[in-house]
Amino acid sequence: VQLQASGGGLVQAGGSLKLSCVPSERRLSINTMAWYRQAPGKQRELVAGISSGGSTNYADSVKGRFTISRDNAKNTVYLQMNNLKPEDTAVYYCNVRAYDGIFLDTYWGQGTQVTVSS
Repeated sequence: VQLQASGGGLVQAGGSLKLSCVPSERRLSINTMAWYRQAPGKQRELVAGISSGGSTNYADSVKGRFTISRDNAKNTVYLQMNNLKPEDTAVYYCNVRAYDGIFLDTYWGQGTQVTVSS
């Protein structure tokens, strides 16, 4: 299973981007979906997550600016990023946890670069 992430790019501070991520296997029984990011020299961190029931959680640094959503019919997760700041610059990775029988597997996307200029 591969996760295809898209939507990254270069934007000025205050601008917006929308990331999307879709798995190659459409018949996955997906549990949680999330976005992580990793800036140069820093550890990968959770940006936002969304459960199968639609409950969401966010890193404090993005609350009020980013919105995670999912389309269960398309098995797609989105991250709407508004009022971007230079410190949001990072490679963004989508993460999906899906059931394979009774086991919960974790899948990662290839990453999409987001660069915010000041």
